[in-house]
Amino acid sequence: MKIIKNELIYFATALVFFTRIPIPFKIPYSNEIMNQSQKYFSWVGLLVGLMNAVVLYGSFQLFNLEIAIILMMISNVLLTGAFHEDGFTDVCDSFGGGYGKERIMTIMKDSRVGAYGAIGIILLFALKFLSIKELGNLDLIKTLAVIILAHTISRFIAGTMIYTHRYVTDIDVSKSKPLANKALDGKSLFISFIAVLLAFSLILDRRLILAFILAYLGKIYLGWYFKKHIGGYTGDCLGTVQQVCEVLFYLGVIIVWKFI
Repeated sequence: MKIIKNELIYFATALVFFTRIPIPFKIPYSNEIMNQSQKYFSWVGLLVGLMNAVVLYGSFQLFNLEIAIILMMISNVLLTGAFHEDGFTDVCDSFGGGYGKERIMTIMKDSRVGAYGAIGIILLFALKFLSIKELGNLDLIKTLAVIILAHTISRFIAGTMIYTHRYVTDIDVSKSKPLANKALDGKSLFISFIAVLLAFSLILDRRLILAFILAYLGKIYLGWYFKKHIGGYTGDCLGTVQQVCEVLFYLGVIIVWKFI
């Protein structure tokens, strides 16, 4: 029973950290609990993706596809508090407007959104909207499964940064945000990957593995880029990996559905 209770706490921690879904009980907090929660990052993605798919399908019963996608994107922002999108804008501002690790890290912690961040998030949302629209026009029902997959896979891939790259401590430790940054054992990584397998079971299309590979290549590039400029990753970098890999997965699905 204690093991089940602990795992429930780890999952609830991940859920509270990445979404605004209320939890009906008090969750204890520690660095160890935060680190253990990483095994459920992809499971939170599975839940978020499922809720996005439900909103898209329900909205499409009332409106056209374009409006349905916009409503889904709005609901996702409300559901997650734009947690990953905020990290993406911070990375755009810091790497776009800063030179050198210290300057980049300083800008990254500035709560204000600059030109690079504003332009970046607008282009990201536009690409995400147009990609989902293209997929919906090809096959709406399959697109619902693709959305669930994209949210699950992108969070799983972002979580693997913890295993492949070094966490960069904030220059001002007092401003450091809570973050899972300690690699766990293989069993924990497998628990995270189970959510990916479940998402893949919703749409039996082997071609989507190629889209997964494209998304992971995006992570490899971003990991190299972050390491080159700041020596590793931050929490905002993880949010950027999630957002970019989600969009890359959509683009990869479009490619395989059209040409393979």
